[in-house]
Amino acid sequence: GSRVDLTRMEFNVLATLAQSPGQTFSRTQLVDRLHGYAYEGYDRSVDSHVKNLRRKIEPDPAEPKYVLTVYGIGYKFNDEV
Repeated sequence: GSRVDLTRMEFNVLATLAQSPGQTFSRTQLVDRLHGYAYEGYDRSVDSHVKNLRRKIEPDPAEPKYVLTVYGIGYKFNDEV
């Protein structure tokens, strides 16, 4: 219920994940959705955005409840909290 200030990219990551709760997105899929296929940046930048997002929305960023890591695959939004 409280206001959280997110960067555009943090918001876009959250929106992308939350629109398909439970679906796991790879880093490449997230980069494609966030930047488009022409983006030639490093897909690990997604990790930085997720880390910053978790600091802002998770009760305990070290033990995330909302934005989950699926080891070896990517990230997903948990709407079962």
